[in-house]
Amino acid sequence: QVHLVESGGGSVQAGGSLRLSCTASGRAFSRYVMGWFRQAPGKEREFVAAISWSGGLIDYADSVKGRFTISRDNAKNTLYLQMNSLKPEDTALYYCAGRSSTTYVIQEEGYNYWGQGTQVTVSS
Repeated sequence: QVHLVESGGGSVQAGGSLRLSCTASGRAFSRYVMGWFRQAPGKEREFVAAISWSGGLIDYADSVKGRFTISRDNAKNTLYLQMNSLKPEDTALYYCAGRSSTTYVIQEEGYNYWGQGTQVTVSS
């Protein structure tokens, strides 16, 4: 069992930056594919970014490419999402997700561990 806890959310103005962190319990983190997803009010949860266990494979949603950077520190059991040039449409509850397999996927249904989410609010 893996427990994921997100932090770093908050309220910023458009153009600002935030860095989300996700700390995982357990010793298997380094072998997990990890991802970030988000859910805006009234909308379905959507993919934001994913990273393979080694960091060699990374994907981003088109809406965040060039602005967000996903990274991980396996020694610290921590996943990050650096968010720059934030826009009001980035406002959402951001979830950290883990997949207990080294097989790389980005589809939401491929992830079996989820955090509780951290709120990001971007004002114009």
